[in-house]
Amino acid sequence: CKSLKPVWDQLMAEFKDSPAAAVVDVDCTAEGQPLCEKYGVRGYPTIKYGPVDDMKDYQGGRSYEDFKKFADESLGPSCGPGENLELCDAETKPKIEAYTKMSAGKLEGKIRKTVKDFEVEMPV
Repeated sequence: CKSLKPVWDQLMAEFKDSPAAAVVDVDCTAEGQPLCEKYGVRGYPTIKYGPVDDMKDYQGGRSYEDFKKFADESLGPSCGPGENLELCDAETKPKIEAYTKMSAGKLEGKIRKTVKDFEVEMPV
């Protein structure tokens, strides 16, 4: 853990002004404990990445070069509605455009149908 701290601090400094990616550390033994519990942190150091609703465990190397390469390739904006639509591939982009043009009622109907179809396939 202590040998990783200077490497992680260097990576945080590298990304401190990034508008698209955050590299942070959390002290799970102090005020960060509730956050660590929420994301299932059990050992230290634990490295997580991804959107806050889908955090994944980092399994790569622990050198600065490993972290930097991973961050450059994996962190930041990804395909989605709004300003990130241009990041989508040719197959995904029209699907997202169609959903963003739907009314709230139509979207809610599609969600209900999807949930119903899922429950038929995988009874909960």
